[in-house]
Amino acid sequence: MSSIPATPPPVDAMVMLCDAAQVVDGKLYILGGGIHVVGPRPQPLSVAIRIEVPWDRANISHLWRLDLLDQDGHQVPSPENPVHVGGRFEAGRPAGVRPGHPLAVPLAINFATLPLEPGQGYTWQLSIDEQTRLDWRTSFVVRTPA
Repeated sequence: MSSIPATPPPVDAMVMLCDAAQVVDGKLYILGGGIHVVGPRPQPLSVAIRIEVPWDRANISHLWRLDLLDQDGHQVPSPENPVHVGGRFEAGRPAGVRPGHPLAVPLAINFATLPLEPGQGYTWQLSIDEQTRLDWRTSFVVRTPA
C-alpha cells in the first residue's frame, strides 16, 4: 500500500523561448520554439510556459513571475523598471479528467522588443509562489552585428 505524502508535490513548469506563442482553448501554440540565439536587431520574442499543477492543488491561486536576467544574474533594467511580468493562475478540474491526473496551465508572454545588447547573454527565470528551480529557465544570446 502506498503512502500519501504529508505535503502536496509542488507545481512543475517548462519554459521555452520562441518567435511567437499564444494560448487558444487551453492549448499552447508555438512558432519557432526552442531558440537560443536572437538578433542582433530588435525583434519580437515570446516565452511559452506550461505549468503542471498536481490534482490536489486545483482551485488554489498561485502567483507567477518571469524575470529577464543578464549573464551575471542581475535583473535587466528598462527605462523605468527591471524587465519582468507576472500574474496569478489557478488550475480548475475540467469535466472528464480522471482524479489524480495533473492539470496543465499554458501561458504565452509576448514582447514587441526588449532592451537587449548584442554579444550579451540573457536568461528568463520563472518563479511560482516566490520559489524557482534551475529547470524553470531558458537562456539565450544576442548575436553581434556582422
